[in-house]
Amino acid sequence: MSSSGIPRYSVAGLNQAIGNLLERGFAPRFVLDATVVKPQLKKGHLWMTLSDGEASIAAVVWASQLPKLSHQPEDGAGVVVVGKLNFWVNRASLTVQVLDLRPSLSTVLRQFERVSRQLDAEGLLAPERKRPLPRVPERIAVLTSVPSSALADLLRTAGERWPAARLLLVPIPVQGPVESEICAALQTIAERALRWQLDAMVLARGGGSREDLAVFDSERVARAVADCPVPVVSGLGHEDDTTVVDLVADHRAATPTAAMVALLPDRLSAIETLQRKRRRLGEQVRWRLSQERTRLEHWRLRLAPLHPRALVQSRRRDLAHRRQLLAALSPQHWLERGFVLMRNRQGELISRVQQVDAGETVQVQLADGTLQARVTATDRRVANNPSAQRRPNAPTAKLQDGTTAGA
Repeated sequence: MSSSGIPRYSVAGLNQAIGNLLERGFAPRFVLDATVVKPQLKKGHLWMTLSDGEASIAAVVWASQLPKLSHQPEDGAGVVVVGKLNFWVNRASLTVQVLDLRPSLSTVLRQFERVSRQLDAEGLLAPERKRPLPRVPERIAVLTSVPSSALADLLRTAGERWPAARLLLVPIPVQGPVESEICAALQTIAERALRWQLDAMVLARGGGSREDLAVFDSERVARAVADCPVPVVSGLGHEDDTTVVDLVADHRAATPTAAMVALLPDRLSAIETLQRKRRRLGEQVRWRLSQERTRLEHWRLRLAPLHPRALVQSRRRDLAHRRQLLAALSPQHWLERGFVLMRNRQGELISRVQQVDAGETVQVQLADGTLQARVTATDRRVANNPSAQRRPNAPTAKLQDGTTAGA
């Protein structure tokens, strides 16, 4: 049954021709959006069906490639597959050989919604459980991949803002099925935070697609972050990316650089603040010194008269004044002016004429000595009237030396 111009094949030849056609005419690699149906391991290989709801095709991840995958799919999970076609000539069987497999955005968002809803119901996302960040942290644990651009940004920012801070680097994988490694690192931080004297922790990852951040939507990782004994700052992905770990962390930063900016004070700003405080303190000290000088001057003026030397000088002036007063009031002063003191034989002062009888001897004290005199007669004036005229019969005391003493 052949006719001219129509090729004739054996079954093997036909299958081989189909394989050659696919090899020549189809892309060696392609990206496929699909849903995983009934994944199962057989002899170390992961077999599954990829479907979009209208059509399906078999797929396989060879055992040698399986450990390299960043995601292990579950039944019904949306995935993005990087693969190539495998055509087995003997059976004319067409299969997608999976080279890489990642969760689709819809799968990632569904996981995010499920885990965040569960943790929120337990109160782990409540704002009141967020701890304040330390003002000036001295020791910070940094969990990120090594080497990475995120680590370079963290180190550069820390050196620019606050070089005194000490960073403890804990390398972790940040993509793929690495929940166990991240949780183990977080457990180590929790156990040794007190011994290492940690003040805070930074969990960081550089940019990438939202699907690349799926590990940070893990419930295990989120709970490990919530159990950390020191404040946690997350800096995962880009500014628009939000993971469950961001919601659990004490502070969510848009990027790794922003995480270090939020945690560390600005060195230049701190210097300006210190300079401003120093100027203010200097002004306060100068004002206080001025006030104290004024107060001390006030007390000096009040205490100056109480100084021993001032007291001695004051006493000397007082004594001099008293001496002058006594000199002015002393009998000697009046004796110098011509007055005399008269005493009877008993030494009593004579101030009245009636105290003396005629013929009595009296002692007359002058400025430069004394006289002994005898009273020959007395002459009295009108009492308490010095200006009255002496009457002719008024008694007077005539002394033997010729003087007359008037009463």
